[in-house]
Amino acid sequence: MLEERDDLFDEQDELEENGLYEHYKLLVDPGQSQLRVDKYLVNRIDNASRSRIQAAADAGNILVNGSAVKSNYKVKPGDEVAIVMDFPRRELQIIPEDIPLDIVYEDDQLIVINKPAGLVVHPGHGNYSGTLVNALAWYYKDLPLFKSSDPRPGLVHRIDKNTSGLMVVAKTELAKTKLSLQFFEKTTKRQYVALVWGRLKEPEGTIEGHIGRSQKDRQVFTVYEDGEYGKPAVTHYKLIEELGYVSLVQCQLETGRTHQIRVHMKHIGHPLFNDDTYGGDKVLWGTTFSKYKQFVQNCFKILPRQALHAKTLGFVHPTTGEEMLFDSELAADMTEAINKWRDYISNRNLTGSED
Repeated sequence: MLEERDDLFDEQDELEENGLYEHYKLLVDPGQSQLRVDKYLVNRIDNASRSRIQAAADAGNILVNGSAVKSNYKVKPGDEVAIVMDFPRRELQIIPEDIPLDIVYEDDQLIVINKPAGLVVHPGHGNYSGTLVNALAWYYKDLPLFKSSDPRPGLVHRIDKNTSGLMVVAKTELAKTKLSLQFFEKTTKRQYVALVWGRLKEPEGTIEGHIGRSQKDRQVFTVYEDGEYGKPAVTHYKLIEELGYVSLVQCQLETGRTHQIRVHMKHIGHPLFNDDTYGGDKVLWGTTFSKYKQFVQNCFKILPRQALHAKTLGFVHPTTGEEMLFDSELAADMTEAINKWRDYISNRNLTGSED
């Protein structure tokens, strides 16, 4: 039997690293008699109830040899069976809180929001209130999905606390499962804009390298090039604008690992501007003049977080099948910092001064 589990998204809390959904792949044994796929899965997966497996089947998330099947399909030797299942609810009370939401789009199945920097996505260690989930619980107090003990109702992906930008949240169990599968199968479109230290050697490229927790500091992640540790991660980047000692870049994700862009850009020598976790909160490029150092510190004050914004988000609507694509303006603090760099470079070019 082959078993494969892939996190929908990694969590900061080690105890929650398995994400929102369980993902299994099983190869039916040569001697297996024909058996309903739901009964087969109940027998093969620990703690998998018939109702959870039935829910996966209803959502089209039981695949046999790559095709969705109903729960009454009978497996046969050699079949490859894949399933995506929602985790059982956890005992954690979610307190609805009246926190404003920047809603970009909404219908009866999903909502797309523009998350501000500083807002934690879901409750966890040290953040049991004031999160996006608390805000959603208030906004959707009449929806069944948001009246459970699930600490992540409707969530199918996340972005870091201090990253701004677009997120999609499901409003029904069907939408949650369908959208989750798209993120799992890497068919969503996600583009970010980042301000990074330094001048890129190449105007565009691809960064590949397994990402996992650092063995020296479990609070941060690192790239393991040999693939022995971590999970595969791919980031495509393209230069948008060079601003002297920093560069504005577009990053497109193939995978969605924790801190992926931040870790990958540091790996190639270009940490995100003011990323205090990965060394970007220091003057890494530029002159030694005190005036320049003060300028950088002023930029840090304007943008007191890593310079990263989830600008574009695309996916297939879970019920209509329509291709949905959303774009957002950069957050105000990031725009202000970028403009400040533009002014600095412009003035430097006019005066010929390096300070």
